[in-house]
Amino acid sequence: MNIFRLGFLSFTLLDFIDILIVAVLLYQLYRVIKGTAAIYIFAGITLIYLFWMLVRAMHMQVLSTILGQVIGLGALALVIVFQQEIRKFLILIGTNSFLARQNLPNKLFSFGKSKTNSLLPDKDAIIKACRQMSKTKTGAILVIERNVDLSFFSASGDLIDATISRRLIESIFYKGSPMHDGALIIAGNRIKAARCVLPISENPDLPARLGMRHRAALGITEQSDAVVVTVSEETGEIAFAKEGELEMNISPEILLKRLDTEFN
Repeated sequence: MNIFRLGFLSFTLLDFIDILIVAVLLYQLYRVIKGTAAIYIFAGITLIYLFWMLVRAMHMQVLSTILGQVIGLGALALVIVFQQEIRKFLILIGTNSFLARQNLPNKLFSFGKSKTNSLLPDKDAIIKACRQMSKTKTGAILVIERNVDLSFFSASGDLIDATISRRLIESIFYKGSPMHDGALIIAGNRIKAARCVLPISENPDLPARLGMRHRAALGITEQSDAVVVTVSEETGEIAFAKEGELEMNISPEILLKRLDTEFN
């Protein structure tokens, strides 16, 4: 059905839906690549593509053919160059979809698996442990799993599979503990693993004062929908990371509100 007609142009409901979907996808793509070097690469590719369209419209056959070959071969190069961004984009789409909200992927592929991860984390134990570690300036990084499975990162550390408790968290990050260096991964109400290696954020706009602990917190939230709590070893400040964004120097009370929002 036509919405309106102007001369030789017609605008239908399908055209509107088409434009709306493209706009949403471009916005989500922008969210993924903003603040990274990838946005400049994307801008350069867009300019080359627009120039190719102009050359084709002007019927410049030789230049059009050359640029067409470059763009055709460039599809493979894009997958390589934007590997991390494509991963983040697909995770962003998947974790914000209707299927993810209904937890259907886990329901479909959970044959015989334990239902432990469906439990909520013990927020009280996490808050008390972070408050104490903040007072003693004990460095810590706690990754709390949501919909995206973090088994790949858990396998890089020491598997624990124990119920969350304040004493266990504090003992793991105690400076004399052999497991204090690395991340603690929590799934459901279980501590899944400790001493885990996380990806480091490649965002070039991060302040120089941020240490590796905070950069790792941002890195894992850029590649999954997990949330991360960190305690600074230098200042004792508590920080909260989500979707590649870091909220610095928050109180235990604010941290509890953030966890309540994510796990209720």
